[in-house]
Amino acid sequence: MPDGRCYCGATKLTITGAANASTYCHCSDCKRWTGSAAPVFVAFPSRDVTLTPDISETSFAKGVYRRNCPDCGSPLTARFDYLPDQTYIPVGVLDDPDQFPPTLHCHALQKVAWIDIENDGLEISRASGRSVLNRSASK
Repeated sequence: MPDGRCYCGATKLTITGAANASTYCHCSDCKRWTGSAAPVFVAFPSRDVTLTPDISETSFAKGVYRRNCPDCGSPLTARFDYLPDQTYIPVGVLDDPDQFPPTLHCHALQKVAWIDIENDGLEISRASGRSVLNRSASK
């Protein structure tokens, strides 16, 4: 099973189930939260994700809940009301990110201009991609 940790190692992620999806998210909120122009997230069933120690969620945008390491600030998990029962983890905090290549670009209308997503062969959702992501979670 995939596991992960924050930058300083104070917070550990334990994941006991299989991934639902792996996706680029080009929305301005996720870009700002991660500091990346094209963050990649891996979705897991929420019941399968544990943080040690447990960290309370923060919410600065309606329907969006995030957890960061209280010591180093690493982004660790995100949940979205429109993607129920799924927890999204930035692929870079996972111990083996190579096993989660993205298959989708979400919020493509908000991508930075200098990233070419038209030629990488991945599915593109101009908006949230919720139908694709919710369908992946129900499999």
